[in-house]
Amino acid sequence: MSDLASGLNNNRPKLLKLLTDLSITVVVVEHRDRLTRFGFTYIEQLMQTQGRRIEVIFPSDTDTDLVDDFIAIITSMASRIYGRRTSKRRAEKIKQCVEQAMKEEE
Repeated sequence: MSDLASGLNNNRPKLLKLLTDLSITVVVVEHRDRLTRFGFTYIEQLMQTQGRRIEVIFPSDTDTDLVDDFIAIITSMASRIYGRRTSKRRAEKIKQCVEQAMKEEE
């Protein structure tokens, strides 16, 4: 199954069907935030208790969960403000600025 939807969208029929279908034992996602922007750990834990798992191809862009969360928020905001086509490029620029600022603080 392929689903092209925002990780912030709570109305995703394909995802709901996938999560409730216990015959699906492995869910593969490109990035954690494509499944859901927030609460990934809850979904992952729930699936583990059912004997299922989530396989993330690219686990993280950074080494810090806080930076990952911040980037998810900025990407979401940029997507709403600037549209989906340019949001990824703008979010990448913001990510680079945040990472550079964090390195300078160290």
